[in-house]
Amino acid sequence: AVAGELFLKSADLALYRAKSEGRGTYRFFEAEMDALHQARRNLEVALRVALDRGELELFYQPLVNTAHHEISGFEALLRWNHPQRGIVSPLEFIPVAEELGLIKNIGRWVLHQACAEAAGWPEAVKIAVNLSSIQFRNHDLVADVASALKTSGLAPDRLELEITESLLLQDNASVLATLHQLRKLGVSISMDDFGTGYSSLSYLQKFPFDKIKIDQSFIQRLAEQDSVSIVRAVISLGKSLGMSVLAEGVETAEQLKVLQAEGCWDIQGYLVSPPKPALDTMGLIDRYCVTTTA
Repeated sequence: AVAGELFLKSADLALYRAKSEGRGTYRFFEAEMDALHQARRNLEVALRVALDRGELELFYQPLVNTAHHEISGFEALLRWNHPQRGIVSPLEFIPVAEELGLIKNIGRWVLHQACAEAAGWPEAVKIAVNLSSIQFRNHDLVADVASALKTSGLAPDRLELEITESLLLQDNASVLATLHQLRKLGVSISMDDFGTGYSSLSYLQKFPFDKIKIDQSFIQRLAEQDSVSIVRAVISLGKSLGMSVLAEGVETAEQLKVLQAEGCWDIQGYLVSPPKPALDTMGLIDRYCVTTTA
């Protein structure tokens, strides 16, 4: 009986691996699969209690207008301080949170936490929060955003909500309806990782985004003429549609020089600063000439 259970477990692990790698794939059981499965189970168990135990934290990366040398805002980036493993990459635990259905509560916490912390910044500094595609299946999303704004006292026009192109592949009608409801709250909507999807241009026709963020993969290849041409086209497209354009993942002065020559002055990346804890945001703001509204 024990041997039979072990056989079935091994078969399940091989099946799980095959499914994760796409259709028409098969895999034989390997010992490492069991170790990976156990590690995944341990991660799931710890993640279920991470929010209640205060292990989640927001870091902030500045969005900078290099023409005026000012911080226009910060993007909130989630971090998990695991009690044994230390900092766990969001690339590792966000997909798990989505699979387990935990992203609803985590996403709500992120919205409230980011708005509350941003309320203490100068009025000209905005806060950008990423929304998971799973959150759009939650009919409470608009109410969650409204609640975060009301509780924090943050002006709606200081909140930017970022979505990725992949979201619009799922259910256009429902997603677009939710985006319009969010826009009615007074917040702005940005398209993150622009250029990596399949129908970027059609999405811009269907919804009037306030900002498009050029994916960092194009910025990293700015030494190549093809990438420069793509970036130039995106900048021109954004301007013609009345959308602001920001370049993600700017790491070198050479990349910044190319972007500025093409007319893109808004950047985000390690050239300015890596993501920092909330306590460090005011120090970053003080380093820049931030103008505040009257």
